[in-house]
Amino acid sequence: MKAPQPERILSPKLKAEDSVLERSLRPKRLDEYVGQDKLKANLRIALAAAQARGEALDHILLYGPPGLGKTTLANIIAAEMGVNLRITSGPAIERPGDLAAIITNLQQHDILFIDEIHRLSRAVEEVLYPALEDFALDIVIGKGAGARSLRLHLPQFTLIGATTRYAQLSPPLRDRFGAVYRLDFYREEDIAAILARSAAILGVQLEEAGRQEIACRARGTPRVANRLLKRVRDYAQVKAQGAVTLEVAVAALALLEVDSLGLDEVDHRVLRAIVDKFGGGPVGLETIAAAISEESDTIMDVYEPYLLQLGFLERTPRGRLATPRAYEHLGIPYPGQAPGADAGPAQGRLWAPRE
Repeated sequence: MKAPQPERILSPKLKAEDSVLERSLRPKRLDEYVGQDKLKANLRIALAAAQARGEALDHILLYGPPGLGKTTLANIIAAEMGVNLRITSGPAIERPGDLAAIITNLQQHDILFIDEIHRLSRAVEEVLYPALEDFALDIVIGKGAGARSLRLHLPQFTLIGATTRYAQLSPPLRDRFGAVYRLDFYREEDIAAILARSAAILGVQLEEAGRQEIACRARGTPRVANRLLKRVRDYAQVKAQGAVTLEVAVAALALLEVDSLGLDEVDHRVLRAIVDKFGGGPVGLETIAAAISEESDTIMDVYEPYLLQLGFLERTPRGRLATPRAYEHLGIPYPGQAPGADAGPAQGRLWAPRE
């Protein structure tokens, strides 16, 4: 049995410490939501059209890496429509009866948000299909030869599903969503704007240079950016009379072992396992997981997306491959490089490489 890993400050997954912080910083309206411009443009049209017709929105599927604002968008959509929002998750709906209890309590045009919708069981999905298509719930009463089916009519509602694993959704479920939107990692300028808004709400004295430094290390993820701001704020309060300058941000982030590109020790372990132990790859995901004592699903969902975004990894049919950019970041000569040639600075490396 693998020993539990300490929580990473750069993890995009929701942590207990984030709950109160996120509620206070979460935008309430679409105009306050920074980034994802194409998605917002499409949503504005869908919202205006549904309101003009007095109908419920089409069912919406949001997918992409964790921490990018899927739950926030669900709250915003409900607020813009002026309806109630019911939040649950795929693992929490264990039986068809659990889903029936939730759906039958919805009001006209209400929104049901199911996080991790790819983890719904097949039996629950079968009950969900007629609810999405016909706004009806089929219930079987009794067993055996005496069993009979009862159809309950439901109010028109909107399902918003969220997933980090789009490919794991069954095709019949995917087909029942009228709108499918992907959330991408945020641009650095968008993260900087989010940090400015968060600092104003939290009362943090955040200078422009310090804000940009946090933004460039936040992995394009608002949840990570706000968490880093909170930690840098604490450092500034203790060490710098509360002002977050460039020097304060750099010192605080160095103490947290977050390098100049937003990589931490675990990211470096993934890259060094591929480079040092397997000659740069290609190497299978399960092999990497065993080499660093981590779950393969965690590597694929949490670590890989940002490393792929940076161009440090490639996915090939034979496995993962470290790119020349990864070697340069680690300060290691790329295979085939002339002896004595400079591999470039080990940008952002905050600790000595392991032997």
